[in-house]
Amino acid sequence: MSEAAQTLTVVIPLRVKPRGGRKAMVTPGVLGLERRQDITLIKAVARAFRWRRMLETGRFATINELAAAEKINSSYVSRVLRLTLLAPDIVEAILDGRQPEGMTLPGLMEPLSIYWGEQRSRCTGPAYCRAGAPIRTDRQCL
Repeated sequence: MSEAAQTLTVVIPLRVKPRGGRKAMVTPGVLGLERRQDITLIKAVARAFRWRRMLETGRFATINELAAAEKINSSYVSRVLRLTLLAPDIVEAILDGRQPEGMTLPGLMEPLSIYWGEQRSRCTGPAYCRAGAPIRTDRQCL
């Protein structure tokens, strides 16, 4: 008796949405929430923490030295470094692709409170701003 070849079809619902001038694949996430990993935001957060580490370890003494080494404007470095002051749950949401629809890098680079509670309160709905709560995608934040 020979076994016939079987075909397995896997369907993954995807949508293509414009994100920061590019098209991004959007997949449904946990509990029906979309996961929209914004590569621009993720890179900026990673860069901010990398730069902070370089300053803290003494590799560069000032932001100006760091900016010169990276060949970018020191003002830009200063604004990106603010991302290291974001509440941990907001950073986690960005990395997981659970950030609110309206969250953009230019918006995050605006002056921002260093107090995590105030950062969360800038959101329009408390349901996704509480620490540990899933960040909803149907409202704008920051």
